[in-house]
Amino acid sequence: MRSTRTRAMLAMTSVAAFGLLAACGSGVARSASSGPGGSHVTLDVVSLKPGSEDSAFKAFAAQVAQFEVANPDITIKSHEYEWTGPTFAAQLAGGTLPDVFTIPFTDGKTLIENKQLANLDAQFQKLPYAKSFNPNVLQAGQGQDGKVYGIPYAAYGIGLQYNRALFTQAGLDPDKPPTTWAEVRADAKQIADKTGQSGYATMSQSNTGGWQLTVATYARGGRVETVNGKKATATLDNSATKASLEYLKKLRWDDNSMGSNFLYDWASINQAFAAGQIGMYTGGSDVYTSLVTSNAIKPADYGLTTLPLAGKDSGVLGGGTLAAVNAKASDQVKAAAVKWIDFYYMKKLTDQDAAVLDAKTLSEAKQPVGTPSLPIFDRAAYDRSLVWIKDYVNIPTAQVQSFNDGIFDQPLVAEPSRSTQALYAALDTVVQAVLTDKNADIDALLAKANTDVQALLDRG
Repeated sequence: MRSTRTRAMLAMTSVAAFGLLAACGSGVARSASSGPGGSHVTLDVVSLKPGSEDSAFKAFAAQVAQFEVANPDITIKSHEYEWTGPTFAAQLAGGTLPDVFTIPFTDGKTLIENKQLANLDAQFQKLPYAKSFNPNVLQAGQGQDGKVYGIPYAAYGIGLQYNRALFTQAGLDPDKPPTTWAEVRADAKQIADKTGQSGYATMSQSNTGGWQLTVATYARGGRVETVNGKKATATLDNSATKASLEYLKKLRWDDNSMGSNFLYDWASINQAFAAGQIGMYTGGSDVYTSLVTSNAIKPADYGLTTLPLAGKDSGVLGGGTLAAVNAKASDQVKAAAVKWIDFYYMKKLTDQDAAVLDAKTLSEAKQPVGTPSLPIFDRAAYDRSLVWIKDYVNIPTAQVQSFNDGIFDQPLVAEPSRSTQALYAALDTVVQAVLTDKNADIDALLAKANTDVQALLDRG
């Protein structure tokens, strides 16, 4: 998922980062067009999520202009875009996606197996940093043949997002965020009691409820799926998932700490959080960018800390976002697409001049620079890129320091690799039931979800 989920994705995107609904279903040109002699390409690419601030679009336009100056044989045509699990497959099948689009790590393998992504390996291997990727990250965009079909450009770890203003109003110290789930519960109740706002909230629909329940499961040492060779086994009814749901049940029904909205997805929970209606929620470390560009959060209100971990085998769900190209793209389009991916997504991670230009462009447009993320290559390369842009970093660094200080000491665990979105969708209904029915039978709900998901896994 993306956080960015998503962003992205991771978002990324996070994941989206980890982003959600694509606003390009009204008839995007299916492939890039070439001029006389086939020497010129018009390349359709995704830009920002619908509703982003004008300043964000201005920064994007400036980057497009920079690319076109450097590549006079390519014209960029951009389309607003937001990824969401329930709609993405239909948009892809309907041919309404641009030539270059982004997807969460979790979708890479399935789309590759279904031959819905272009093979970019020949173009990818020409990139000067092709051999530098962390192999655990690169594999998200590789097929069983070892070829690259999606290029990872953003990675995130889940953290605990918290509203510093609500902490202060509730009499809590915003510089001392909770470090255990018991402290999260106590702080959530205090926020709800003192401010009347939701002390803690969670996503619950559009596959995000299952995503965040998986986050909570990992944080307590459980797993929702195991894979042994070609055999995948659903384990949604494990003790850590049950404990995570019991925890939500206590916050909701015993403490009355979760407000009255129990149907949040990624976009709506971000909106409510930025509006000061939520004290805490779990989400991708890169979400601050979206909170600024789409939700106008007050930077002084934002806080990010590491996720509480408890028990043996506990870890932090990590994810990210891939840049991909439609399977129908010609070699000429693929070559242009990888040039754009290199320029817009990758160069700022690998080239000092490009990193500075990107940071300067964003900073001048008052867009976030320095949002917490995880390395695509290695820690040394990541740290080096931060040094390059240090003069332009404009995020509230002190308010995310506890996350930056702690995330590299926390074990990272990849998202479930088989039938990921279907698994998340099955868990959505479980989360919703627990939050809306005081007498919800958690064991029965998980048993049914596990049976349903196993049937999907068995079909392959």
